[in-house]
Amino acid sequence: MENLDERVREAIRHFWTTRDRQANNQGAKTGQRDAGTRTAVTGGAQLDGFVDLVGGVLSDAGLPDAAIIKKQNVMLPGFFRPTKEWDLLVVVDGELLAALEFKSQVGSFGNNYNNRTEESLGNAVDLLTAYREGAFKPSKRPWLGYMFLLEDSPGSNKPVSVKEPWFPVFEEFKGASYAQRYCLLCLKLVRERLYDATCFLMSPREAAATGEYREPEKELSFRSFITSLAGRAEAYAEYRKG
Repeated sequence: MENLDERVREAIRHFWTTRDRQANNQGAKTGQRDAGTRTAVTGGAQLDGFVDLVGGVLSDAGLPDAAIIKKQNVMLPGFFRPTKEWDLLVVVDGELLAALEFKSQVGSFGNNYNNRTEESLGNAVDLLTAYREGAFKPSKRPWLGYMFLLEDSPGSNKPVSVKEPWFPVFEEFKGASYAQRYCLLCLKLVRERLYDATCFLMSPREAAATGEYREPEKELSFRSFITSLAGRAEAYAEYRKG
């Protein structure tokens, strides 16, 4: 947990530099490029800096490296579908200790907000229902985490209107920007107990050099997020020693 702010900044720099590199390289061999910002989206791996950061904290908490699963063999059974790939799993002694999802949004805010909302809800419900039905025996209820990184820009911060042809929307959504909407999503995911912890960060495109980021909601800070997970990991590590 030492130098956590700088480690987050390093992950932010990795996100933007990887994204820029993929956008520049995509189609270099075939001559075909995806439209708009999709050149970067289709490359993946932008959030690997955060995956590695969380993996390091878990290792420091006393879990064996073999239990921290990234990039490969990250599939878990679901209830409404056969399997789902997560970004990071912790499987110790045959027990599922944790599953984490890392997501981002750069541009095209209106086109992707609903998709991100549905994904986050569906993934949690699918896994928790599978757990209820005994898919992960003999595991206790796994720790679920969701981290979201949003581009900090005029487009993500400006108020967005809503349509109410039949019934009024909840008051907190009226005039809320996409940044506020995502913040509300992350808060509600935890308060509805779909996830044990969520994290919401914002960063401008220029942060490739500086690693600049901000945390609009203290409850959704990265430190709060990782402390919750580390606490679960440390408790299990002590249990294994027992």
